[in-house]
Amino acid sequence: MSNYLYLILNLGSISIPLLYSVLEKKIHFIKYAKIVFISIFLVAVPFIIWDAVFTKHGVWGFNENYHLPFKIFKMPIEEWMFFFCIPYACLFTHEMLKYYLPSLKLSKPVTIIISSILIIVTFWLLIFNLDKSYTTVNFLLFLTIMLYSLKKHLITLQEYFLSFLVILIPFFIVNGILTGSFIDNPVVWYNNSENINVRLFTIPLEDVFYAFNLLFSIQLIFNFFKTKIYGNQ
Repeated sequence: MSNYLYLILNLGSISIPLLYSVLEKKIHFIKYAKIVFISIFLVAVPFIIWDAVFTKHGVWGFNENYHLPFKIFKMPIEEWMFFFCIPYACLFTHEMLKYYLPSLKLSKPVTIIISSILIIVTFWLLIFNLDKSYTTVNFLLFLTIMLYSLKKHLITLQEYFLSFLVILIPFFIVNGILTGSFIDNPVVWYNNSENINVRLFTIPLEDVFYAFNLLFSIQLIFNFFKTKIYGNQ
């Protein structure tokens, strides 16, 4: 049964959002299926390449006791599924929150202040950890996304910061299990010489930035297609 753990986490993460996408009638999120898939795919490709390179070089790896034996580029099939199941659930969550709680967003000044603090702290951590590959790539990408978004997508940041805090709740559960919480050994292990070795429970600090980079990039692309095709809904 333990070999199915990673698969169960993926399917469990997407099952309720996918079902609700079909059954919920006000937004009927399933109507966006095409642009959702395109948005996720466009971001998943570079992230999967990144994943494959880091797996090859031992920056992280996978415990064979918790996944199926099928691998592509040394990554279990569940790892490939991760880049579609988790983003779908998170994209759905943000769109639901934005629709049902339209006032759930930060003011522009607060968003700028928070973004500026994150940029400064991330830059400082990066400067002192350039020898660590996971930290370096992750934080460089985060800085690029934040600087670009502050200039071009401030409203999206206003809306997304609080949604991301909500998303972090299931993130800490799912990623906590993947990194060893509640089980004997981690599903995904990390080479701590390639990160700053600061853990939030069992989760490397960099994983929070990684999640934001992945999910917010998808959100930006989805917003672009949604506005272009459906207008400002």
